[in-house]
Amino acid sequence: MSSEYAKQLGAKLRAIRTQQGLSLHGVEEKSQGRWKAVVVGSYERGDRAVTVQRLAELADFYGVPVQELLPGTTPGGAAEPPPKLVLQLERLAHVPQEKAGPLQRYAATIQSQRGDYNGKVLSIRQDDLRTLAVIYDQSPSVLTEQLISWGVLDADARRAVAHDEG
Repeated sequence: MSSEYAKQLGAKLRAIRTQQGLSLHGVEEKSQGRWKAVVVGSYERGDRAVTVQRLAELADFYGVPVQELLPGTTPGGAAEPPPKLVLQLERLAHVPQEKAGPLQRYAATIQSQRGDYNGKVLSIRQDDLRTLAVIYDQSPSVLTEQLISWGVLDADARRAVAHDEG
């Protein structure tokens, strides 16, 4: 394993650990000593080579797919991330309540969870769009067209949905 690859792998390991709010000592505690802080730290610095078996076990411990830990991959394995799905909240306010009610409630819930109250735009994930499609009893692509027609989503959203359904 090249030292550059080991450093990139280590950076991914550190990112996953910190996203989960764990210190190196926290990993050791949570794993009941299975993962020693000094060993995980050496993996993260790229000072120590990690076997495929140990990497798979560490991915399992963190609850992430192994490919998320490998350098040169982006989340979900996409070569180019799909365009973001950005709701135009100011335009959503002008859509009749009987049409936009479920979307307004869903957006308000996301804003509350994130503590994001800028009131102009809200980024949503593909999973959010799929959930909304279930609520509206439509396919994600049909719902996307409807949201574009309301002016709530930009036309770029079509590429994101096509990427997801492709």
